Amino acid sequence: MTERFTEILKNSSQPLWSQAVDHRFVQELHAGTISDEVMAAYLIQDHRFLDSFLTLLGAAIATADTFEARLRFGQFAGMVSSDENTYFLRAFEALGVSADMRAAIPDSQPTKGFQAIMREAAETRSYAAILSVLNVAEWLYLEWASDRDKALPDNFVHAEWITLHDNPFFCDFVAFLRGELDRVGPTEVECSKDFFTRAVQLELAFFDAAYQEYA
Repeated sequence: MTERFTEILKNSSQPLWSQAVDHRFVQELHAGTISDEVMAAYLIQDHRFLDSFLTLLGAAIATADTFEARLRFGQFAGMVSSDENTYFLRAFEALGVSADMRAAIPDSQPTKGFQAIMREAAETRSYAAILSVLNVAEWLYLEWASDRDKALPDNFVHAEWITLHDNPFFCDFVAFLRGELDRVGPTEVECSKDFFTRAVQLELAFFDAAYQEYA
């Protein structure tokens, strides 16, 4: 049986992929033991690249080769613009992080890196390049979120960040992303691998960065 193209990309990114999925941040998030300071630092930075992420989704809509795919990307963009953004605002309020505080904190290097790679992928006008970054951004999160053996933590800030990345709609979208990259990626192997690997490196660095100020 032929190995899926997305599995080949994931395996080529090891051990970084597994290090991100099993990161200290993920373990403490599931356990509900992550400190407010670290969670706030993480969410502030994560919220920063929503604009670039929506740009990337827009590029996916523009470069997709089927109407059905464009519908899926449009539906997901709607979720990010509503449910996910609302979660951020509720979480910031619960963590005592004001808009002024968020504005005063500079972008971390991984945040700048994510903003750059999302815009770079969008500007290639390559559906495979765009899908490669999207697969890392969503599939890797599904992997760390879908630990069925663990009960959700009590704090909604922790629990909802997990369930936003482990629910039927999100699971279906990740399956769609993988299927699309399995379909078109083999025609642009080196481009797909380059964007995929760099995105995994950034995911791991992004988790690390949340702890740097509080190490």
